[in-house]
Amino acid sequence: MEVFVSVYARIITLMNNLRLRTKLFLSFGCVALIPVLIVGVFLTSELRNMAMGNALEQITANVDRVKKRTGELLGVPLDIAYRLSNDSRLEEAANHRYESVYDVVKAYWDYPDFRDFIRLYKEISSIRLYINNPTILDNWEFLQADETVTQEQWYQTAIAKKGLVCWNYIRDNRNGQYYLSLIRKVDFLKQRTAGVLVVNVNTDELNAILNQETFETIIVDENGNIVASNRADTLGKSLDDINFSPVSAATAGQGPYDITIDGNPFKMLIDDWHPGGSLNSLRIISIFSVESIVSEPNRIISLASSVIISALLMAILLIYYFSRLLTGRMLHLSKHISKVASGNLGATLVIDGKDEIGQLARQFNHMVRNINDLMSEVQESNRQKNAIELKQNEIKFKMMASQINPHFLFNALESIRMKALVRGQSDISQVVRLLGKMMRKNLEVGNGMISLHSELETVNCYLVIQKFRYDDRLAYELQVDPKAHSIQIPPLIIQPLVENCVIHGLENRIDGGMVRVDIRIEDKQLKVQVSDNGIGISKERMQEIRQMLENKDDYETNNIGMRNIHLRLQLTYGPECGLTLSSQTGFGTQISFAIPLRSDSYV
Repeated sequence: MEVFVSVYARIITLMNNLRLRTKLFLSFGCVALIPVLIVGVFLTSELRNMAMGNALEQITANVDRVKKRTGELLGVPLDIAYRLSNDSRLEEAANHRYESVYDVVKAYWDYPDFRDFIRLYKEISSIRLYINNPTILDNWEFLQADETVTQEQWYQTAIAKKGLVCWNYIRDNRNGQYYLSLIRKVDFLKQRTAGVLVVNVNTDELNAILNQETFETIIVDENGNIVASNRADTLGKSLDDINFSPVSAATAGQGPYDITIDGNPFKMLIDDWHPGGSLNSLRIISIFSVESIVSEPNRIISLASSVIISALLMAILLIYYFSRLLTGRMLHLSKHISKVASGNLGATLVIDGKDEIGQLARQFNHMVRNINDLMSEVQESNRQKNAIELKQNEIKFKMMASQINPHFLFNALESIRMKALVRGQSDISQVVRLLGKMMRKNLEVGNGMISLHSELETVNCYLVIQKFRYDDRLAYELQVDPKAHSIQIPPLIIQPLVENCVIHGLENRIDGGMVRVDIRIEDKQLKVQVSDNGIGISKERMQEIRQMLENKDDYETNNIGMRNIHLRLQLTYGPECGLTLSSQTGFGTQISFAIPLRSDSYV
């Protein structure tokens, strides 16, 4: 590890001691030459992989297309086989015991369905039914199931599987040709007999589907017989006949598989398919030559490599020449940039020329001048901003303090007037004195802080006045930590909460209620809670109040006192020190807040 660090340090020292022109030349070699080579190798590989991937995507699409179109073609014999297996007329024609040749011929003539299907659907070439009825005549539609036929593997399979569809590549004795045939056992339930239905698929139509594909594609049955192909020389042969046997590879899945044909690499894709839910399967096999796919990318790669190498050689010669022209002016520019970076904003750069370096020098001088101007503007802007914020806060505090709803004062004065008319008691004098004291304190409210003791005097005056109004309907309780009296707080942040509890919580309650003020010092915070046991607040109204408290726009609401307090607490102590509300309909409301105790919280 130490040896590595030592070698690395020597390399760094050597690079630092080289001239800028030499560094530029070496940088080109490391930064341009090596990445170009890496990118070239990467793109070469990617181009080949892309070509191969596109070919695989195309061959997969070809196989899917062949499968879909072949499925549509094979759907015709499947539909015909289903219809014939439920045809009562076919059951009667196949199982009737005929007494003469005339009766047989007439029955054949009266049942033209086989001929009609062949005429209507080009997808099939012939239909025949093998039945054990010694009175019928072989007419290549109705055939006797003789011993030769019953010994055939496809016949025995159809009888054993009881109605399941099988696809086999079998020979048609009428013309000696082989066809892909649908084979199915047909049960004649009324006659309690059975026959084997054979529907030959039109080979020309099947080959026509494959002839539209660009890659070599064949369809084989489960025995390896080629039933269709877009190569004429493979028709009618088996995979063994063309020395091509993908059976072992197909067991692993669809592919693609790497195979070799005549010493050349090929890609092969196999789709093992059971058309119509048949008992046995057909395989769609598509192959393509790797060489035919990558030949064009190889040609492009060779051409691109020649161009890249030529360009790199020319670039090496040019970079050396131009580096000598650039380094001198760049070093001059670098020195002045270093001066500015060190704080010398009075440096002026003089470089001749109208090229990019000359333009950069002029922009550099302009940037230095702008920096000086911006620094002066920022300093002046900060001074003005601080002054504006100070004025705005001062105005906002005064406006908020003036927004306290005086509604309770008018109610109190009206109560004093009414009671003075009825009786001349000394408690009226006390209420008037407290009311005057409260009004005087409100008028004296400014931007400064007041002690908690002074705020509680206002609260006490308000509760005594309201007690005078409501008599026994109103009870209140003040629980205050003695250590909290000297704490400095913003004015009028507790009394409006008490007012809110009395007006909204207890005023509409016939039997009155209790208002509690709980103030304590806990966790280096002054915690204040004002609660009542009044009518409470519904969930919908509570949601509206919380949205009103968080709205930053100034507007008139019935809860302006609470919003006033919420904003003043946030302005004074931070956005986390607003009001917290909780309520339950019929059980009262609690309003609380907590403010941090700071060094300036005490007188």
